[in-house]
Amino acid sequence: MKLFAHAHATHPDWRMALALAAAQIDAQRADPAGRHVADPTLGWVYFSDHYAPQAAALLDELTLRWPGVSWVGTVGVGVAANGAEYIDEPALVLMLADLPRDQFRVFSGARPLAGFPAAAALVHADPSTPDLPELIAEMSTRTTSGYLFGGLASSRTHTVQVADGVFEGGLSGVAFGAGVPMVSRVTQGCQPVGPVRIITRAERNLVLALDGEPALDVLLRDLGVPATEPREALPRLRQTLVGLSDGRDHLLSHAGQFGTDTRVRHLIGIEPKHRGVAVSEEVSEGMQLAFCHRHVEAARRDLVRICSEIREELEPDTLPLAEALALNPGLADSAPHPARGIAGAVYVSCTGRGGPHFGAPSAELALIRHALGDVPLVGFFAAGEIAYRHLYGYTGVLTVFSNGSPA
Repeated sequence: MKLFAHAHATHPDWRMALALAAAQIDAQRADPAGRHVADPTLGWVYFSDHYAPQAAALLDELTLRWPGVSWVGTVGVGVAANGAEYIDEPALVLMLADLPRDQFRVFSGARPLAGFPAAAALVHADPSTPDLPELIAEMSTRTTSGYLFGGLASSRTHTVQVADGVFEGGLSGVAFGAGVPMVSRVTQGCQPVGPVRIITRAERNLVLALDGEPALDVLLRDLGVPATEPREALPRLRQTLVGLSDGRDHLLSHAGQFGTDTRVRHLIGIEPKHRGVAVSEEVSEGMQLAFCHRHVEAARRDLVRICSEIREELEPDTLPLAEALALNPGLADSAPHPARGIAGAVYVSCTGRGGPHFGAPSAELALIRHALGDVPLVGFFAAGEIAYRHLYGYTGVLTVFSNGSPA
């Protein structure tokens, strides 16, 4: 694969934004060096919810400009590009790839995936879809690797998805065959405030006991709050989240950071009578749990870590750089060259992340650019992130497509 063509633009009129983005792609494809795709087959389009009512017209225009290209994408309250984010403003991002047509299949409720030998899949979903975690888990079983990546559409207007058509509700996306090389990582945005414990008593979404102790007493102790005054702890409780993982998975990894299989969920209440805590997911005995807070510096370190791991996997000769970046994220500014093994990338981040969380406009995307280099990248800010077989929160999911010729 050649470098994917990519573009991003903002304008109150979606037609003007598309024209500006198309001009960028045309310039890349006209590059005399011939580094970018010449005959694209698959396109990504992510657009902010300002354009959601015009999604069908936007897709029509895309198919007119690039005949024969299959399109996937969705809407977000913000969209992401290489080193840039557009949050709460009208914008769109595009990326075009030249994948072999027998190595991908666009799917939706109108076009099931049956019959295609999927190795992995990019999934977009409507957050109002019933039983969504179960649908995602079931979808993962339709791939040979069990690996999904993507996210839930986020919108203050229409919640739509693009999959060679415009759809509302359910799941859609594109599945990839085994001949499409890719590497994907999940980055967490929270840090534990106490040790990992086992849920020893639970009822639906109510955790009653942890390691045999009343769950509320454990929570208050982890937060340093007297157990006799739980209501005085409400301001602290509102800032506290819960990291969960199944009993067979590792909740922690990477020097005290949450592992890939950890799902961060909201703490939605306390039950003083039975000394329990309620969380926004049904739990069961044997699951692992750790209380946590959102943590900017931990999120920065973990984001640089996954970028470093990707570069290390695709470019073993950059191992010293990867180690240095993991130890000192500030060195990312001096990343010497683009990751030469990458043709393009998709990044799905939580609506609770982005510049507002990382401290400056586009700071999150700037970290990725500094660590990976100047590579084609598109994505969006989601109402929930999809990776492996899970639905996550407060995470980022970075997937890169290899060009098959790492340095």
